[in-house]
Amino acid sequence: MKDKYLNTLVVENSKVQQTVISQLVRNHGDLNLSAICNNAIDAGRIVKNQKIDLILLDIEMPGINGFNLLESLDKEIQVIIITANPNHALKAFDFGVTDYLLKPVKTGRFNKAIKKSCIIYGKVPEPIEEEEFLKVRSNMNNRKLNIREIKWAEALGDYVKIITENENLIVLSSMKSISDKLHNDIFLRIHISYIVNLNKIEKFGCTSVEVGQYQLPMSKKQNLNCFWKRWIISKLNYTG
Repeated sequence: MKDKYLNTLVVENSKVQQTVISQLVRNHGDLNLSAICNNAIDAGRIVKNQKIDLILLDIEMPGINGFNLLESLDKEIQVIIITANPNHALKAFDFGVTDYLLKPVKTGRFNKAIKKSCIIYGKVPEPIEEEEFLKVRSNMNNRKLNIREIKWAEALGDYVKIITENENLIVLSSMKSISDKLHNDIFLRIHISYIVNLNKIEKFGCTSVEVGQYQLPMSKKQNLNCFWKRWIISKLNYTG
């Protein structure tokens, strides 16, 4: 019989991130915070001596890194990677991790990853895919935009133009406000004036990306290799 909660181990060497991630665990009704440690060696000991169902794991730690821990696991334990570095995504998914989250982790994205874990664990039945929406106000009306249908957002002074598969909307908002409401593993701010849905990009180069027939500028500050990794992560996590 499955336990009521997923016993969760947080492996993170940053004290600040330990606090942030541990609080997310404590606030989630399906998780039990079993232990916190700051290195892979202690994590290995905890796994051997306690019943752990889920590990929230950083990759880049001094000494033995997160991949070393994954290689040493001899139990079937789910792992969700939480890292600031997108470059490890392909290798992480080769290990069969449940999800790959980029810091800073947003509560909504964290909850989505935990929901996936609960389904795999057998705690909850697999649901019909739920649509996610961005709530905005346009032309004096409140609107709900399907996240998956948003192609990109474009700054227009004190306004933001949001381009979707079906319509274009002008909303009174800042780019930061819009960015904060969108998943950081699906949407990326590629330029001071553009936030793009990575799943809508068909081609990209050093200075621009192509979404359909449109070409959007990409800032010179955007590292192309890092962008490519982020694009890969979005494809690995995309389910529709």
